[in-house]
Amino acid sequence: MKSIVALQSIVTPWSDGLEPSDAELDAIEWEMPLILADVDLLDAEIAVLDRAPSEVDEQRIRRARRRVLAARRDLINQTIAAVSLPGGAA
Repeated sequence: MKSIVALQSIVTPWSDGLEPSDAELDAIEWEMPLILADVDLLDAEIAVLDRAPSEVDEQRIRRARRRVLAARRDLINQTIAAVSLPGGAA
């Protein structure tokens, strides 16, 4: 069996550091509440793809949407707080 990996670095640049950097891992960890809320929402929506949603399914989807919105709000507020200038009103 032949390998199909490109042998030229022009086609597929090969990096020695294939692992994510510390900064990338920190960003993922910081966004993890939003990621998990999105996964919960997707799970709830996937569960009703092939059937009509029941009242419980609709509640689950609404709650998941609220969790996503709350996680986004919290992330944005943390971002604003991290970049805001100290010392008074903007």
